[in-house]
Amino acid sequence: MSRRVITLTTDFGTGSPYVAEMKGVILSICPEIVIVDISHQVAPQDVRQAALILDQTVWRFPDGTIHICVVDPGVGTDRRIVFVQLGVQCFIAPDNGVLSRLMRRDELRRALVLTQQDLWRHPVSDTFHGRDIMAPAAARVATGQSLERLGPATDRLVMLDWPEPEVRGAEIDGRVLTVDSFGNLITNIGHDLVDRLGNSAAICVRCAEHTIRGVVRTYGDRDPGTLVALIGSSGLLEMAVVQGHAAQRLQVEAGAVVTVSCA
Repeated sequence: MSRRVITLTTDFGTGSPYVAEMKGVILSICPEIVIVDISHQVAPQDVRQAALILDQTVWRFPDGTIHICVVDPGVGTDRRIVFVQLGVQCFIAPDNGVLSRLMRRDELRRALVLTQQDLWRHPVSDTFHGRDIMAPAAARVATGQSLERLGPATDRLVMLDWPEPEVRGAEIDGRVLTVDSFGNLITNIGHDLVDRLGNSAAICVRCAEHTIRGVVRTYGDRDPGTLVALIGSSGLLEMAVVQGHAAQRLQVEAGAVVTVSCA
């Protein structure tokens, strides 16, 4: 029988003792669990960046994995904490839109509001629900706790707006979704849209008064320091500086407009 997996995604920072506290609570309840760190480098309170990280990674995990996300600027307020099943994956997170990008991809099978306090760690801190509510709830689910005991069902979850690229003939207007750890600018323009424009060498990518001519296959196709455009591992168009930092070079961040066209 395979072991259950719990993942952690937070904005606590690498090496934070808060991460260790959550792991300690989980292991105290379910010592046989496998805990995987997805990322603790989400920008502080950046719900959108966390949503994108989850959307890129969680589908690689075994069926039944429980993903905890603690990017929670509303901690201690009346915002809800929810347990959500999407397809074969499970999530425990604040109801602040952090799951909204995932919900575009797979079937919502169940959503419950965590209200059953006897499943939590006490006393509950007003500023650390990840440790005192989310971690113990996830561990108890992993040990076979009936989901119905977590709390009541809901059919209403907070959804963030995720703008789609706009296609105008042979021109595409998109946005930078996020900046990855290498400084690459990841856009919302998929490879399928780029492919429609034809010859990759004839494509122009414009952002913040910079123009990149041609879409390369990989970073090593150009010399160090060169600004390039390519389709990244997530299937999205990205801008990068070979062995450098594109966000710093272009002085842009998430939300910046990107236009792709034929030369």
